[in-house]
Amino acid sequence: MRFSFYLPCYWPDLTYPAQQMYRDAVEESVLAEELGFDALCIPEHHFINYLTHPQPLLTAVKVAAATRAIRIISSVLVLPFYDVRRLAGEICQADCLTDGRIEIGVGRGAFAYEFDRFNVPVEESKDRFNDSLALLEQLLTGQEVGWKSDWYDFDPIAITPHPVQQPIPIWIAALSYPAIYHSVKRGYHIQTTPLRGGMETVRTQATAFNDAVRDADGALDHMKFSMLRMLYVAKDKADADEKVAMAYENHRRFCNVYDTPGTVKHGAIIPIDVEESIDDVRDALLIGTASEIINKLGAYQDLKVMDLLLNMGFGASHADVMGSLERFARDVMPHVQPARAT
Repeated sequence: MRFSFYLPCYWPDLTYPAQQMYRDAVEESVLAEELGFDALCIPEHHFINYLTHPQPLLTAVKVAAATRAIRIISSVLVLPFYDVRRLAGEICQADCLTDGRIEIGVGRGAFAYEFDRFNVPVEESKDRFNDSLALLEQLLTGQEVGWKSDWYDFDPIAITPHPVQQPIPIWIAALSYPAIYHSVKRGYHIQTTPLRGGMETVRTQATAFNDAVRDADGALDHMKFSMLRMLYVAKDKADADEKVAMAYENHRRFCNVYDTPGTVKHGAIIPIDVEESIDDVRDALLIGTASEIINKLGAYQDLKVMDLLLNMGFGASHADVMGSLERFARDVMPHVQPARAT
């Protein structure tokens, strides 16, 4: 299996200095690279203390300056919120500033709270996304591009600077079987997550990807499939119980902006009651001792989920995240990953 590290910058305590939160993320990134992780992934969200990255590319450039060669992936840029002409220039500049280490994950967006405050109708998100993605791909070539659609009407322009990579790899965020299957068939790498769902959801998502690759008769064997999961390697049972409780509180905030229009005060999401129990969260997520994590990862390997994106920052302190990273590399990786050549 290959592992990437997620930089959520989850910020439940607004008294914790934001600049320190980002310093923590950089320090965790450096350690993840040293421990052999394949990539770093950075989300995008606005107006809330959940995944606090209004511009993932800024974080990417900061992290790139502190690391050596690890790939850095947006997870994801929400295309309906952008003027894609400006975004294309920012991506190309970020690719130059990171010496060609950027990969771009893109998506439609998920939180009605954000759509409402950007005055973007959520019911237009699919059509806006498809148009924006097609335009973005053309602009990233560096060639002159003109465009006429429901959202853009302009004469030919060329984006400067030109990117280092040609092309810059693009990933699509997709959750359902049809969305995953058809995105793979169109030639895109996939970023997905079961959210707080269990192995039934994992199986559906993995099957969609594997079916698309199988049906292409070898033409798509190079495609990548990354699955985001909360994971924490605990020191002992008490540590695991504490982190499961944190994941449950995280889930209560998430549901407030994912399942409802959102109740937010001064940027802080108000936790709400949820259908899931704390034991449901415990069963679904990868939180436990090293041996428990190894056992759970076996089911992912059986489904050919070979790229896992790990979120350890769902409420744990920076020191605890660093400890979990060390334990994961020492006690879990050797059991689920071939030894690296020296």
